[in-house]
Amino acid sequence: MENDKITKEQKAEEERKKKLVASIAADFEARREARRSIEKSWELNMNFVSGNQYCDISPAGELVQEDREFYWQSRRCFNHVAPTIDTRLARLAKIRPTLTVRAFSDSEGDVKTARLCSGILDSVKNRLDLDKIVSRATVWSETCGTAFYKVIWNFDDGNVIGTDETGHSLREGDVNVIALSPFEIYPDSLTAESMDEVRSLIHAKAVPVSEIRERYGVELAGREIKDFPLLPFSQAGGWKKPLDGAARPVLENAEIVIERYTRPTGDYPDGRLEIIAGDTLLYEGPLPYRNKDRGERTLPFVRQTCIPLAGSFFGTSVVDRMIPLQRAYNAVRNRKHEFLNRLSMGVIAVEDGSVDADELSEEGLYPGKVLIYRQGSPKPEFLDCGSLPSEFAQEEERISDEFILVSGMSEISRNSANPTHVTSGVGLQLLLDQDQNRMQMSVESVERAIKEAGKQILHLYKQFASAKRVLRMTGTGGSTELFWFSASDISADDVQFETGYERKPEETREEILELLRLGLLKNENGVLDDDTRNRVLEALGYGTAESARDISSLHIRKAEKENLMLAQGDVEADAYDDHALHIAEHTRFLLSGGEDDRAVKERILRHLGSHRKGA
Repeated sequence: MENDKITKEQKAEEERKKKLVASIAADFEARREARRSIEKSWELNMNFVSGNQYCDISPAGELVQEDREFYWQSRRCFNHVAPTIDTRLARLAKIRPTLTVRAFSDSEGDVKTARLCSGILDSVKNRLDLDKIVSRATVWSETCGTAFYKVIWNFDDGNVIGTDETGHSLREGDVNVIALSPFEIYPDSLTAESMDEVRSLIHAKAVPVSEIRERYGVELAGREIKDFPLLPFSQAGGWKKPLDGAARPVLENAEIVIERYTRPTGDYPDGRLEIIAGDTLLYEGPLPYRNKDRGERTLPFVRQTCIPLAGSFFGTSVVDRMIPLQRAYNAVRNRKHEFLNRLSMGVIAVEDGSVDADELSEEGLYPGKVLIYRQGSPKPEFLDCGSLPSEFAQEEERISDEFILVSGMSEISRNSANPTHVTSGVGLQLLLDQDQNRMQMSVESVERAIKEAGKQILHLYKQFASAKRVLRMTGTGGSTELFWFSASDISADDVQFETGYERKPEETREEILELLRLGLLKNENGVLDDDTRNRVLEALGYGTAESARDISSLHIRKAEKENLMLAQGDVEADAYDDHALHIAEHTRFLLSGGEDDRAVKERILRHLGSHRKGA
């Protein structure tokens, strides 16, 4: 009887899983169908960037190649889209993910937390090569209008901390940031204008069955995946989507993995994550990451757009705006070349039967050719094709000007030309600033995406970095410092991020020299103290050598280390200490939060007493 009950429960559970898989698959197909027209516009953009510019979207919604009207028509592409995208990408590449956490207050605890969080983000940036990830996402957003970052915790990453019973290495885990194309993301609403308005989101991608077996422990049969939007970017063959069905890329022995993320609801306070592949349920459970403020769970995705579009989840791109101009420009240039060919090659009029027409059409009238025509018939002659109309040049120039208007990239930015004939440095800088202002929407989107990704990175460390971890950071004067931290040392909610354009060294030096000329770096006595002087020299590139010569910076660094040691126990002053510098540094630490802990305060006071005795 008990076995019958277990069997019924198992059958009911299997039936429930089948219905769940079917509902997720149906939901995915419905979302695909709803945004199919948007996908085709992305594919059209990719073709125009790659130089395949004689294609269009048919009334049936498919991407088709445009045929020639006449066999002799010129069909060359004069690509202005690609250099414009290259210029915009070069401008946006100046925005580096240099996330710096600013202390919430002047207390020593907040300063230490801000420094630790900045060190964690800098470590993640170097480990993952975050510049490359941001650059790849920016290529997608500039071409298709939207790109995404997926911020996850990889338990198979990080340092080895032991082995399991099977002998496999156990790792401490670490953060991974993945750049995603818009083809892989399917929101529940195409009219949501931000990630906060999306209640459910599907991430779908074709994955080899070997990877599915390794990740989920499930063996699937696999099949051929030919659907371009779901293929990995490298497998799809780059930008150009093949228009010939026989040339389509294929991924063998693969299956489409569908991950459906649902925000917390009344029925599911922790949200839901459901993963299927084929007709198999790979995983179901709550959202895995507490990656929102106050420890709440949310979607592990960050959106980045080129130009936001009102009432649309996916943004638009400058490529969409440039396609009509590119078509017109190609048409003008090709008709112009055809006209020039007529002028140079000529159009010959002959009487029927007077010459060998086949020979004439194949060989033309090359220099030295002996043309034999029938006696009594008129001589073959060239028709007067006139001269090249000025309208060609005018139309070509007008379209070139419209490229600048639509793309936001002037000639001075795109090809280093100066059509305005401005010669002053200030005037040229104003022209460059105008181009930068036209890109401000894209710049702000990249900055917001980097900030949001940084916050999610810190939230993941706070959730999963339970054991003590070591972090190698660069200290003052270029010295290397080791920090031990755990989740309790990270305050991901009380931090403020600073990011933006990476400052050029010459700009920093010029500003510092200007501050020195104005006397703003001097103390109340009108003197440039040793600490400020050392910091100025470090900013100018001489910090390490000067710190080695000037002993005051070494004393200050020693006092900072003693502050950390005093939080754990008593420390005696050394006879060789510069007691005045140590007293000032310990007093600063005491006033910035050290007095809140009575035991720490008493140890600092005893340490200050030992310095005063030595003085």
